[in-house]
Amino acid sequence: MLSRRSFVVSAALAAPAIARAAGEPFTLLLDWFVNPDHAPLFAAKTCGAFARAGLAVTMTAPTDPDVPPRLVGAGKADACLSYQPQLYQFVDKGLPVKRVATLIDQPLDTLTALGASGIKTIADLKGRKIGYSVEGFETVLIGTMLKSAGLTLADVTLVNVNFNLVTALQAKEVDAVIGTYRTYEDIQLAQDGLAPVIFAPEDYGVPRSDELIMLANDRSVGSDKMRRFVAALGEGVAALKSDPQAMLAGFLKDNPSLNDKLDLASWGALVPGCFAPAPGALDGAKYRRYRDFMAANGLIKHALPLADYAVATKA
Repeated sequence: MLSRRSFVVSAALAAPAIARAAGEPFTLLLDWFVNPDHAPLFAAKTCGAFARAGLAVTMTAPTDPDVPPRLVGAGKADACLSYQPQLYQFVDKGLPVKRVATLIDQPLDTLTALGASGIKTIADLKGRKIGYSVEGFETVLIGTMLKSAGLTLADVTLVNVNFNLVTALQAKEVDAVIGTYRTYEDIQLAQDGLAPVIFAPEDYGVPRSDELIMLANDRSVGSDKMRRFVAALGEGVAALKSDPQAMLAGFLKDNPSLNDKLDLASWGALVPGCFAPAPGALDGAKYRRYRDFMAANGLIKHALPLADYAVATKA
């Protein structure tokens, strides 16, 4: 959830979401607050996969999503969750991290308007206000999508809504926003009766990407402990498919505050179709295409070989 997870740097981390007492310690820093995106991790705990792998997994939610990749790069944690577009920027800046696994293997970000706005096509955005949160990356996404309709950024007014995407739409401060999730905010808008009009960036010129990935330090990408963790993660995905109700029960037992209408609907939208069935597998072509997209739009300075960004992790 890039739009909700790129804030000012802070060193603090929130309390652990999961801490296991037995086995070899494995520290995973989450990308943001615990939510249904993390279902395979909790399923791996619930079905006993982490225990069978001999791992005592601690998952920690950060107060600042910019911190986990830096801690992993410094060798202060085994792995962290992040996003494919950010991976290229981390490596471009010299951070010694690589993608070793994927949780969500498809894009979830959308450009969203409300039904009452009268916006039905990308061309209808001409002369409208579009809210965004992340300077550079999201403005490139908007520009790419507009290009598909023969428009440019000069044809719209961009407004930095400081991550208040839903609020800005509801208050009619903007006509559309970039960065909502089709499995979260767009559901929230629909539940509120606001009839969201949803545009998927991959339908308008933006390459497909993995939404949620796992990064590890360059020195540990091939370690036995990493392989065991990724294999257990795959067992978690399989458990979500074979017994989704039991996995949901385990998730809610660990996170009772998420037993609400929105999070349950988000869980239903994600499980089982959005999670990578083989987390350690790597789609090299997908990663090269997005690398080239980032470089062509000036989001990174160097287009490095695939092996500098990502590796496959065999169970």
